[in-house]
Amino acid sequence: MSGGSAPKIQLRRDRLVVLASLAGVTALAWCYLLWLARNMSGMPMDDMPGMDMAAMNFAAWTFAHFVFMFAMWTVMMVGMMLPSVAPTLLLYAGVARNSRAHPRPLAPVAWFAAGYVLAWCLFSLCATLMQWGLEALAQLTPMLRIESRRLGGAMLIGIGAYQWLPFKQACLSNCRSPLSFIQNAGGFQASVPGSIRLGLLHGFYCIGCCWALMLLLFVVGVMSLLWIAALMIVVLLEKLLPSGPHVTRLLGTAALMAGVGFLL
Repeated sequence: MSGGSAPKIQLRRDRLVVLASLAGVTALAWCYLLWLARNMSGMPMDDMPGMDMAAMNFAAWTFAHFVFMFAMWTVMMVGMMLPSVAPTLLLYAGVARNSRAHPRPLAPVAWFAAGYVLAWCLFSLCATLMQWGLEALAQLTPMLRIESRRLGGAMLIGIGAYQWLPFKQACLSNCRSPLSFIQNAGGFQASVPGSIRLGLLHGFYCIGCCWALMLLLFVVGVMSLLWIAALMIVVLLEKLLPSGPHVTRLLGTAALMAGVGFLL
């Protein structure tokens, strides 16, 4: 085997490992969501893990219920967002492989992915707290959809307006250009903490890009698998298509019109 072909083979193997890992974790997340949606639609709430009607009185949650909902949001975000970060992970894996000849090589891609997932865990915590607050105000149905059309309409208008903001476009630009993101990450250190920090930073950019879309689930139903899949596809189109920014604005216009329709 020639010296030039060995690095290419190793790089190709790294890419296959990353893609297989992403596919496996995403598949497990979706299997959990399918199981959960089936049980929520066909099982009394009292029989579900962490669920009891005493905790669903819109006034207080048990600790088990909070943990259950936080886990649900975390798995949902992992299932929705990991496919869209595949180009960045593949790029990082290639850079890490090429850096092994340097005195201070980059940490393996798993540490970058851990930082990215940590960012979405923090978002999931915020979403769980928001759900808690909405239930305390009696604004959610048992299937986790906003009860009030006025509140739902106002949320849709806010989501639609956010899609047009420069901040949204700036975050989307970092998500769409992984090479530029890695090159411009200031103070990045070739270490495990540095890789986690880089993944966390990229996750924050993705949250800045997609948080409003995730909150759309409160309007259409948090456990609506059809909408979860649709939002995952929208995120992929935003990040991967050359016309991604146009998809963002088109969705924003649709959300604005739907919000006005709700209010009327």
